[in-house]
Formats: sequence, C-alpha cells, structure tokens
Amino acid sequence: MTSVGRTCRSVTLLLCLAGASALAQTAPPPAELTPLTATDAVHAGDEARLALEVKLPAGLHTNSNHPRESNFIPIELTLDPSSAAQVEQFVFPAPTDLTQAGSTVPLSVFTGEFAIGVVVKVAATAPSGDLPLKGTLHYQACDERLCYAPKTLPVAWTLHVVPARTKLKAQHADVFGRIDWTRGEKPSAATSTSSTSSTPSTPSTSSTLNTSAAALDKFAVLGTTNGYLTAGEFLTFIHNAENGITEKGMFEGRGPLAIILIVFLGGLALNLTPCVLPMIPINLAIIGAGTKAGSRGRGFLLGGVYGAAMAVVYGVIGLVVILTAGTFGTINSTWWFNAAIAVLFVALALAMFDVITIDFSSFSSNINVGDSRRGTFLVAFGMGAVAALLAGACVAPVVVQVVLFSSDLYAKGTGAALALPFVLGIGMAVPWPLAGAGIAAMPKPGAWMVRVKQVFGVFILATAVYYGYEAYTIVSSRWVDAAEVNATVQEMLREGWHPLDEGLAMARRENKNVLIDMWASWCKDCLTMDQTTLKDTQVNGALANYVKIKLDAEDPDAPAMKAILQRFKSAGLPTYAILKPQGK
Repeated sequence: MTSVGRTCRSVTLLLCLAGASALAQTAPPPAELTPLTATDAVHAGDEARLALEVKLPAGLHTNSNHPRESNFIPIELTLDPSSAAQVEQFVFPAPTDLTQAGSTVPLSVFTGEFAIGVVVKVAATAPSGDLPLKGTLHYQACDERLCYAPKTLPVAWTLHVVPARTKLKAQHADVFGRIDWTRGEKPSAATSTSSTSSTPSTPSTSSTLNTSAAALDKFAVLGTTNGYLTAGEFLTFIHNAENGITEKGMFEGRGPLAIILIVFLGGLALNLTPCVLPMIPINLAIIGAGTKAGSRGRGFLLGGVYGAAMAVVYGVIGLVVILTAGTFGTINSTWWFNAAIAVLFVALALAMFDVITIDFSSFSSNINVGDSRRGTFLVAFGMGAVAALLAGACVAPVVVQVVLFSSDLYAKGTGAALALPFVLGIGMAVPWPLAGAGIAAMPKPGAWMVRVKQVFGVFILATAVYYGYEAYTIVSSRWVDAAEVNATVQEMLREGWHPLDEGLAMARRENKNVLIDMWASWCKDCLTMDQTTLKDTQVNGALANYVKIKLDAEDPDAPAMKAILQRFKSAGLPTYAILKPQGK
C-alpha cells in the first residue's frame, strides 16, 4: 500500500484510480542512458561539459525537472560528491506541454529522447589521469493512462585530466549542440549535486532557439526598439506598435535622395582639401590632360578615367568593410575600436592645425611616368587609384565616417547603403573630366586654404570627441554586476515573465500579444530598464494583457541567437520586440 500511495501522490485523480492495477502490470523497461563528454580530455582547473542522453521507451514521458503541480515527482539528476570535481550547473531541456484527461493544467514533461547537460569544475589540484564521476538519475515514467513506480538508475562518466598545454579534441558535437546551456541551474542548497532548484530556468538561447525560431514564424512583428527608454518613451513604443505606427529610418520615407546628395557633395568638397587641391595640376600633367591631351574630348575622357579610379577605390574599400558587417559590426561595437578611431581623428585634426605633419603626397614623386606612356587611359586609371590612397590625411575622416554610416544602415537591412561609398567617390571624381578637358577654372592655392583646413580640423576634432564618448559609453556599460542582472531577471521570471519557448506557446494558446526582452548579464542598460522602466506602474498597466518573455542573449554571435537578433534588426542590447500571433 505504501508503494501505491507514493504513486498516487505523483499523478492526477484519474491516474490514482488506476494506480493499484498499474503495479500488477508489467513495468516498462528502464530508460536507456548514454553518458557523454564534450571533449576527449579536460585541463585541471577548467570547466568540463557532460551530457546524459536519455531515451525513454516508446509512448512514455516523464515529468520535467519543474512540474507545474507540487505533488508530481520531478526528474532529478545527482552526482556523488567529489573533491576533484564540483557540479556547477545542471542543464535540462525545454519541457513540452501534455494535456491529459482528468488534468485541468497541462503537464510539463519530457518525451522520447532528450539530453541533460552537466557543467563541472575540475579542481586545479586534480592529478592527471582518469577521473570517475558517478551519480544517479531519478525519474517516474508515465503513459497516457497511468504512471509507473519511480526508478533510480546509476550513471557514470570518466574524465581524462591532462596538463594545460595539451590540446583538447571536441566530440559528440551533435548532442552537445542540442543542449541549451543557458538553461543551467545551480545545485540546490540541500545537496551540492542535486539538480532541483526553486529558481526558474533562464530563457533558452541555443538549440531550443532553433525550435523557437520556427514558432516565431507564427507571429507578426508589430515593432522593435533598442537601448534604454524612459517610461514615457516605452509607452510610446507600445502605442506605436499596437497602432501600426513604424519609426522611419534614414532611408524610410525621409528622402534617400537627400542622403545621396549630401554624400555626393561631401565627395565633391574633398577636392578642396589641402591634400588633394595642390596635387591637381601635378596629376593633370602626369596623365597628359588639359592642353597635353591633344583635344578636349580626349582630355575629358582621361580626366574621367582618373576620377573613376578614385570612385572605384573608395567604393571597393567601403564595400569590403560593409560586406564584412558580421565581423566589422562586432568590432565597431567594441570600446577599443571606437577609441582607436578617436585617436586617429585627433591626429588628423592636429595635422589640420599644423601641430603635426602628415604628408603622403611626397610619395607621388617616386612615381615616374615617361612621356611615351603619358596620356594613356591605363596610366590615368592607375594614377587616380594612387591619388585616392595618397590623399588619406585629409579625406580619411570623411571616408571613414561614410563607411561607418553605410555599415550601420546595411546592418539594419538597407541594401542601398552599399552604394554610398561609390557615391562619395563619384562626387570626388566629378571635377576631373572637366579639369582634364581644360574647361574648369580650378581655385588657386592661397591663404584661404588655411581657413578651410582649420574648419576641417574643427569638424575632425568634433568627430574624435564623438568616438571617444562612444568608447567611454561602451566601457561604462560593462561596469555592471552580472550576478545582479541575473538576480533581477530571475525575480521577474518569478513574477510572471516567461522563457521564450514557454511564452510563445502561452501566447498562441491565449491569443495574446508578446513582449520579448532580449538581455545579457553584461548589459548595464538591461539592468537599468528592469529596475526602472519595466517597474513603472503605467508600463505594467500597458503590458497587463501581454505575455512577457525574457530572452537571454549573452552570446549574440551564437548562430541561433544571431538569427533571432537579425530577425528583430537588433543593433545592441537591450532589444525589445512586440509580436502578435497570426493564424490559428
């Protein structure tokens, strides 16, 4: 009777009525357990990732590690205490909902085949050689009608400890790739090796994201936003999303032609910089333009080829940088990149004020072109390309600024941004056909150039201040206690927020709008938003009928997370997205 009583405490009322007869039936075979290690060895003092593949007999399921009903027996993995290795986390997969007769609340279960992850910390004093780890898996198998007596199965791993200089080899990537390591839970206080915990699991961001990405296809995106927002700004974001009001970007209904014209005029103005203007008569003489071209038409073509080379150089450089946006975008968001740009622009500004000298034009004297080859289109194109590179001291700030601007636009989905570096080069190239034909009155160097140079210096110095501030902002945003961020997130999960997979399923069932909050433990603004804006009474009132989701984006470059961030056009964290279920 005691055994039957324990079983009854684990099932719903309908299942309890069948409990006594269940014991008389033949019990199903135990689950098949396969212990795996992520690498063939582990260094002393490092963390090691383990996995336990569990294969339940067909037609059976087991309660998840966090069943919704307190009287249900959860699955539990424990490891025996060891002085050589300590359990850091247990990582269970995302559960599925199972509706059964006699139960008003869907059961939170694991079915079929699944993998449980374990993170252990190997002691720095662990000797080289085999390190055995033993434990047990405790679970209760159920079918559609009843639950069977709980089982406890032994499980064991063997870690091979090697010196730090030894290279490790990855293995079982298919299994470990399916484990969502961000769902890790620390062992409970009751035992250092218990897998149960009262802390809600964190949102999924790895293998389960592949499944959740498919679920996201069933939702329409009403609006997205990034960064810190005041309560008023967040309420405006919610209102705009609910009413179909979208914020317009630079190329969305705000005159892309105006942007192109500005970039074009910027390229045209580059010809007036001190690094380019003095070289005009020299380069015209080298390519044989003007009166030496033989005719105005030929001079026009030679000047055009010369200018086209400049446009191609700037366009190709910009295109290469923009198309590596996956890498460049990440670099561009680092403090050291912004600090380096700031230092570069300070140096360029000092050059504009004649504090230091940066002169690449002297290199042109090393390029000797004989009279026999003067006037050829090949020489004109080559000299144009060289001139574009040698003019760097004055044009670099503008070129870099346009490339950075274009890269940001392209990362946000504006394909036309790829053309902006070419437009800059075309603007710089326009005067050259006219100069080549000898019909352009070029301004003569004089004292006025000093003022022009100083104006450029002020502009460049202001740009340096901007990038310096960006570097400071990025560094200061990292001055945040990761434990405090995680604690705040866990508190919000306890208050009714949900992991991604669970929240999307609930929103579909209840046909509710969704707010997804993408965060990371290193994101200071994420913590600030949690403690201020998302605690605001009006904001909470506006979100009262929403399913609110916390999505851990700790590793934004992970393939699954990167795909989701791109889906919501995330330019940084925090990112917020409002979704609406569509279809049935």
